[in-house]
Amino acid sequence: MKLQTALALGAVAASALAAPAGVAAFQSSAVPSASAPASPFSPTALHEYIPAGFTPEQWKKFKGKEADKKRKQNLGRMGPKGFKSRSFQSFQEALEKGEATHLMPVFNAKQRVAKGELKKEDIPYMQRGGSWDNTDVRGAKKVAWLKSDKEYASGGFKKEQSVSIFGYGEGLDWTGKKKREGPRPGEMRITAQKLGKNYKAPNVNDMKKEKKGPFGLW
Repeated sequence: MKLQTALALGAVAASALAAPAGVAAFQSSAVPSASAPASPFSPTALHEYIPAGFTPEQWKKFKGKEADKKRKQNLGRMGPKGFKSRSFQSFQEALEKGEATHLMPVFNAKQRVAKGELKKEDIPYMQRGGSWDNTDVRGAKKVAWLKSDKEYASGGFKKEQSVSIFGYGEGLDWTGKKKREGPRPGEMRITAQKLGKNYKAPNVNDMKKEKKGPFGLW
């Protein structure tokens, strides 16, 4: 019995002596040392996807070219985007002066141009995806601009892009927050009928009580 007690006390003493060393070892492995080098990788670092066949520099240049192309196309504008057209007013004025004609599609245009039967400017601009004044064809004779063409190009085209159901001007005041304006010169003024203080709106049941003959004659 005395031997067992002595052995037990010895084991407790040994464990007590080993505990500080174990705690110190755990702390040294869990907490990074100030002298340890920092990791070059961040857990929140984001890396861009680069398609196969591109280097980072090539991918950056490619994206820049695509952005410039979209900016020149002006994809947010209304109307056709595959070619540059003039206003219908300008076309009508040029047609009356004999400076423009109705354009018809050309069949086998590319093959005929390759054979030398046609010039590129002979293909309607809408079909070749160019401009009405032939500025897209190098060496071609340019079509002269009219005054209405210049007005249209300088911002007049926005008038044709009105969202109003009446064709021009602002749309309907759906929210009731737009500024109120009176009738413009030449427009008809509509005056609402003024109702009296004791006005009573018609009732459907009262209308049913009024019996009339055929076609409302009596």
